[in-house]
Amino acid sequence: MKKQHAFFKGTYLGLMLLFLYAPILVLIAYSFNQAKTMGHWTGFSLQWYEALFKDSMIMEALTVTLSIAVLSALIATIFGTSAAIGIYSMKKNRRRLIEGISQLPVVNPDLVTGISLMMLFAFIAIRDGYLRLLIAHITFNIPYVIFSVMPKLRQSSNELYEAALDLGCTPFMALWRVVLPDIMPGVVSGFILAFTLSLDDFVVSYFSTQGVQNLSIYIYSIARRGINPKINALSTLMFVAVVTLLIIVNLKSIREEREALVQLKKVASKSE
Repeated sequence: MKKQHAFFKGTYLGLMLLFLYAPILVLIAYSFNQAKTMGHWTGFSLQWYEALFKDSMIMEALTVTLSIAVLSALIATIFGTSAAIGIYSMKKNRRRLIEGISQLPVVNPDLVTGISLMMLFAFIAIRDGYLRLLIAHITFNIPYVIFSVMPKLRQSSNELYEAALDLGCTPFMALWRVVLPDIMPGVVSGFILAFTLSLDDFVVSYFSTQGVQNLSIYIYSIARRGINPKINALSTLMFVAVVTLLIIVNLKSIREEREALVQLKKVASKSE
């Protein structure tokens, strides 16, 4: 019975991973295809990667996408972490209310968010497309940062903060030297999540910006005329970059957990 359960569990997991990553693997394979169409394989070639870096419009859209992703993720991480600390310091009932309100943008449809931001920018007369895009991405990224930081705050102890105050730290110094290092894994996770969401966003970007294109808008505009193999090459590079970043962060987290466990064992052995 246990063997059958393990077999079906492994089969289910394998099928799920297959459905998730098979399209991406096909896209990666055909980014090296010499032919322009995806119907058949004619030979290995790097011509689409070469054409990608020579396309000025794609490079401009890539620059906008990466700069918006980095800036919006950084600013959203600062505001989101500050908001999470403030929410956590509230009383229980008020904390639940504010925390629930802060998560509404997560469940709110992107279409509603995009149209709302478009109307807001028109009302306050912000015409710069890049600034509009940056503000929009910061806005929808902040709740995800709060969502990432709050669990780490719940795991941390208020006694560390109070001890730092008793030892002469100002509230800001105690926050900077004690609280932030303790919740840093959540802060980093929030930054990475905000960065990847900004790279991926289309709906909010499409309605918010004016005269400026990120990659999602540019790909949408040319996809109506057919799939360009240069997009396959671009998607492959972005996928590899994001996966590499996630692997590095996860390996760092695993190493830190192991080091903390070793230190804990040393302390326990000395106390014995």
